[in-house]
Amino acid sequence: MGRPFIIGITGGSASGKTLFLERLLGSFDPGEVCLISQDNYYKPRHLQPIDAQGIHNFDTPQSIDFESYAADIRRIQAGETIFREEYTFNNAAKKPAMLTFHPAPVIVVEGIFVLYYPELSDLLDLKIFIDAKDHIKLKRRIIRDKVERGYDLDDVLYRYEMHVMPTYEKYIKPFKNDADLIIPNNLNFDKGLEVIRTYLKAKSS
Repeated sequence: MGRPFIIGITGGSASGKTLFLERLLGSFDPGEVCLISQDNYYKPRHLQPIDAQGIHNFDTPQSIDFESYAADIRRIQAGETIFREEYTFNNAAKKPAMLTFHPAPVIVVEGIFVLYYPELSDLLDLKIFIDAKDHIKLKRRIIRDKVERGYDLDDVLYRYEMHVMPTYEKYIKPFKNDADLIIPNNLNFDKGLEVIRTYLKAKSS
């Protein structure tokens, strides 16, 4: 196997990256593409930043172990298999799985900060930004955090106003123009998905 093609997918929280990835990866055989998500590189809870109200802020670059993330991307780029314990977002009822990442022709690197950290961004051959209007992202965030992570509405709204949006304005939006492609996802991303799918099919064959 030659050097893999590394694609970075980013965008604001709840812009639709997860669904886009599910649809994209569903078009490939398991051995053709490997997804390595930023979500599994959060630092332990006791190392997470705390805001003025004493609430852990998981929406800052300081929350992520970028050094390990970039190191693992370089290792899989070199043909190594990577093992990483799943991050369960403090869900005590969920036992973390041991994740295995195998080398593949196409490596997908996903997360809100993948363009922020230079050592990670510099590894990317293609940079994609999934974009959506703020009120749409808020609605999606409420649904995701209430259903999947068990946060109450007040907590979700507080985090969105005090953590998510300031982070987007400071650490994510400024790198939007560094992307090679910007895919709007207010209603759907079907056309953008088809372009990326076709392009990556050629890279994985």
